[in-house]
Amino acid sequence: MKYILVTGGVISGIGKGIIASSVGTILKSCGLHVTSIKIDPYINIDAGTFSPYEHGEVFVLDDGGEVDLDLGNYERFLDIRLTKDNNLTTGKIYQYVINKERKGDYLGKTVQVVPHITDAIQEWVIKQALVPVDDDQVEPQVCVIELGGTVGDIESMPFIEAFRQFQFKAKKENFINIHVSLVPQPSVTGEHKTKPTQNSVRELRGLGLSPDLIVCRCANPLDKSVKEKISMFCHVEPEQVICVHDVSSIYRVPLLLEGEGVVDFFRRRLDLPIERKPRRLLMKWKEMADRYDRLLETCSVALVGKYTKFSDSYASVIKALEHSALAINHKLEIKYIDSADLEPITLEEDPVKYHEAWQKLCSSDGVLVPGGFGIRGTEGKIQAISWARKQKKPLLGVCLGMQLAVVEFARGVLGWQDANSTEFDPQTAHPVVIDMPEHNPGQMGGTMRLGKRRTMFRTTNSILRKLYKDSDYVEERHRHRFEVNPELRSHFEEKGLRFVGQDVEGERMEIIELEDHPFFVGVQYHPEFTSRPIKPAPPYFGLLLASVGRLNTFLQKGCRLSPRDTYSDRSSSSSPELEITELKFPNISQD
Repeated sequence: MKYILVTGGVISGIGKGIIASSVGTILKSCGLHVTSIKIDPYINIDAGTFSPYEHGEVFVLDDGGEVDLDLGNYERFLDIRLTKDNNLTTGKIYQYVINKERKGDYLGKTVQVVPHITDAIQEWVIKQALVPVDDDQVEPQVCVIELGGTVGDIESMPFIEAFRQFQFKAKKENFINIHVSLVPQPSVTGEHKTKPTQNSVRELRGLGLSPDLIVCRCANPLDKSVKEKISMFCHVEPEQVICVHDVSSIYRVPLLLEGEGVVDFFRRRLDLPIERKPRRLLMKWKEMADRYDRLLETCSVALVGKYTKFSDSYASVIKALEHSALAINHKLEIKYIDSADLEPITLEEDPVKYHEAWQKLCSSDGVLVPGGFGIRGTEGKIQAISWARKQKKPLLGVCLGMQLAVVEFARGVLGWQDANSTEFDPQTAHPVVIDMPEHNPGQMGGTMRLGKRRTMFRTTNSILRKLYKDSDYVEERHRHRFEVNPELRSHFEEKGLRFVGQDVEGERMEIIELEDHPFFVGVQYHPEFTSRPIKPAPPYFGLLLASVGRLNTFLQKGCRLSPRDTYSDRSSSSSPELEITELKFPNISQD
């Protein structure tokens, strides 16, 4: 097993996750099996109880693990399926060690950070690195480990010490450290400053880790003299200083790293069984990046949410939209709308903000209402859904978005003016959305309906079923405490709101579609978590097709998708008709 540790310096949020994902992508393109581990030094057991403004979105895995959004990057880049144990936190490690102490595993010993916590970290990494993450269930050959935070943080010290010890246990030929650092370029002088990187590397070396590659994050490419200066002061060869400057899209980052010669470095340093030959997977990334840069037509989608001030709050949603827009050869324009700005109270308090929000909504080609928690902004989301229903605008509601679509339909069509979710109004006379008691035993963390669940299609006449290649069922990831009230189902279906997808027992409503509407779809699950650059999530793909007016054409052609997994690039024409047929969707009809 080969281990690649990615650390960061100077500032957090420097792009360690993208660098780690890109390294994994390059090695996977060389024919190796790659897995990833993300280490977060915070004391929380998992990311499930975070506000999206703290660390961005909470990413959900097949096994129900609520993890850091970087694991979403790993899954999208490497097209793998990770587990909750691929996200290691200080809380998990301390809980693991304390539980062992209570059971008497350390009987007679004083339990300390060194060696007990550091040993537990190493054991966890060694064990998790061997868990298969590819569809073929082959044991990984390379494990990319990202250590969150920045070098020097108090909370990350036990992890740094663990890897200082681990580098000798794993042997030199099996372990390398990539250090990602910022090289700022102040506008006053216009020259790149290397001192922050020098200090960061000095601190890392003082803690016992010597970087094998220094990845310099910068706005513009580094001059040769700057690389040589970093090389001289940081005790590495000039070819071990890698420049990763800002690029047009993240699809270019793996190509940038390969262009800097990291494949040859890995081959020599880790003695990897790879050859210097064109790599088919990277060719697909190049085609994607080139297509992205050449797009001319634009499709605008209004993202009506509560956490729009921080785009990482909707990281997977944005990626799923980008994957789908790229598939139909359109540049994506996301119009972020704070749902609270659409509410009548904003008209009284801040009319300008109110009218700007409505102008954004009315000028969009499609509307997306994503998930969320809490009552703030829900009435604004209902207003947006109502507008999309009446104006026949394509709409996709995800999780809470689907539940609010049902609430809006109950109020606007069934005439139940007080219809609501018991999450927001426990005393409502028309509880169209109710809680699931078996998934809410009082604790907040890890008590929702989480992870991969099967949804059965109850009819053949369904837009979403056709987009899912006419499958009998789909398996998607869930994260919710509340559900549509199944007892009221008949009232909605009589008026044209059909529940085309339900769980295996037929008790939970999973997919809604509105008759006589171009695309009014709601899903209880989160399809964005399984969207991939070359395999967009069908609900998002349908939203984008409907937004550009091409959904009916696509459905009339029988959604014939080629089994070829090449990413055809015929972008000289901006018509997507040819490209769409080359896309590969996940084969979801097999266990």
